[in-house]
Amino acid sequence: MKLGLSSQNALPIASRPLVRPGEVRPGIVHLGLGAFHRAHQAVYTESAVAASGGNWGIVGVAPRSREIVDRLREQDQLYSVLTVGSGERDHVRAVGILAGLAHAAGDPYGVVAAVADPGIRIVSLTVTEKAYQPPADLSAQVTGKAPPVSVPALLARGILARHGAPLTVLCCDNLQGNGPRVRSLVAETLEHAGAELPDTVAFPSTMVDRIVPATSADHRRRAALALGADDAVPVAAEPFTQWVIEDRFPGGRPDWAAAGAILTTDVTPWETLKLRALNAVHSALAYLGALAGRELIADALELPGMTGVLRRFLADEVTPAVTPPPGTTVTGYGATVLTRFANRELGHRTLQVAMDGTQKLPHRLLGTVQDLRDQGGTPCWAGLFLAAWMRFARGYADSGAPLPLDDPMASRIRESLSAVPDTPNGVTSALLGLTEVFPPSLAGDDVLRREVVRWYSSLDRHGAEATIREAGA
Repeated sequence: MKLGLSSQNALPIASRPLVRPGEVRPGIVHLGLGAFHRAHQAVYTESAVAASGGNWGIVGVAPRSREIVDRLREQDQLYSVLTVGSGERDHVRAVGILAGLAHAAGDPYGVVAAVADPGIRIVSLTVTEKAYQPPADLSAQVTGKAPPVSVPALLARGILARHGAPLTVLCCDNLQGNGPRVRSLVAETLEHAGAELPDTVAFPSTMVDRIVPATSADHRRRAALALGADDAVPVAAEPFTQWVIEDRFPGGRPDWAAAGAILTTDVTPWETLKLRALNAVHSALAYLGALAGRELIADALELPGMTGVLRRFLADEVTPAVTPPPGTTVTGYGATVLTRFANRELGHRTLQVAMDGTQKLPHRLLGTVQDLRDQGGTPCWAGLFLAAWMRFARGYADSGAPLPLDDPMASRIRESLSAVPDTPNGVTSALLGLTEVFPPSLAGDDVLRREVVRWYSSLDRHGAEATIREAGA
C-alpha cells in the first residue's frame, strides 16, 4: 500500500504520525521544503504539538522545484523519516505536521498571502546561503513591478501585508549570527518599498544540527519495509539531533523544549562550539582523508592515529579557546562528534566536504588559531590541518591521483602556487598570502608558519597516512 491518510492506521504503532494531517491548523510557514527541514524542524514541531498542543501546523513552501510538493500531495502531506545509525536497527516514523503546501516559483503571491495570514506567527527558513542574496530586480519584486519570487521579496511583501501583526522570522540555515543577518536583509529589502521594518517582527538566532544524507534507493526500500507502506519521499537521518533557539517570539511558539530543543538567550556559545569542534574536525578529516585516498569521512576516521590526533586537537587547542555552554565540555562534545562521523550510513565523501575550503576554514579553524596565538599558545594540530589543506590545493593525492579543487578562489590559488617553488616554504608562503583567507595577524605569524611548514614537510616526505599514524600514536 501507499503512504497516505487511508493507510496511516495500518502502519506499525511506533511508526504512526504523532499528529494526524489536517487536525492542526497552520501557524508556521516554512520556506525550503528540503530533506533537512523535514528531518529536523518538522519533527521537533510535531513532537511539540503532540506533547503540549497548539495550532502550529506547517505550510511547507518549495522555492523552486515543485516535484516535492506534487509527491507530498499525492501522499496527503505525509512522509517518513528513517533513522539510520552504525549497528543500530532501522527506525522509521511517518510525520503528519504539514498543514499545507505551496510552490514559490509557481505561485509567489499565494506564498505572500500565506505569510500575511494573521494566523501565521512564525516564518522559518532553510534555503541555503545563496537564496539570501538580493536579486538584480529586487526593487521591482518588492514594489510589485515583478513577481516576488526571491526569498527577500517574499519576506518583505508578506511582512508589509501583515500591517504590524506580530511575527517571528526564524532562520535555520547554517549562517553565523543568522538572526541578525536575516533581519538586516529584510530591513534593507523593505527600504526599496519606502517602508521600515516593524518592531513587531523578531529575528532570533538558531543553531541546527542533524546530518541528513541524500536519500538512496536502499533508504527507500528500508523505509517501505519498516513502514509496511511505500513512501515516495522518505528522508534518511542520523540518530543525533540538536536545535538551539534564541527564545524571542512575539506571536508565541510551539513547546519545542518538550521535544528536546534548547531555548536560550544566547545561541553564540553553541554556534562557536559546533564550528570549532565539529566543522573543523569535518574539514580536517576531509583533507587528510583525501590525501590518503579515503573516499568517505568514516574511512578517514579509521586511519591509524586519526582519532588520537583529533582528540588532542580538541583537548589542546579548541578547549583553551572556547567557553562551552553550561553543562557541556569541548572534549565530551567532540567525543560525540567522532561517534557521529564514524556512522558509515551518512555517506559523507571527503571530496565533497573538502569543497570551498577558502570559505570554510576562516570560520571553522582560523578563529581557534587566532585565539591560541593571542594566548601565547602554539597551533600544532591546527597547523597540521592547514598543511593538509595546502597539500590538497596542489591538486593530487599522495598516490598521485588528481584531486579536484572546487573552490571559488581556485584560480587565485593556482596563480599563487605557480609563482613560487613547489616546496614546503614556497607553498606555505603563497597560501598564507591569500589576504581574503588569512588576516595579517596570522599571515605574518612566525609560530604558525613554522608549524605549517613542519607538517607540510612531513606530509610531503611521508604522506598523510604515515604522518597521522606517527602523530596519533
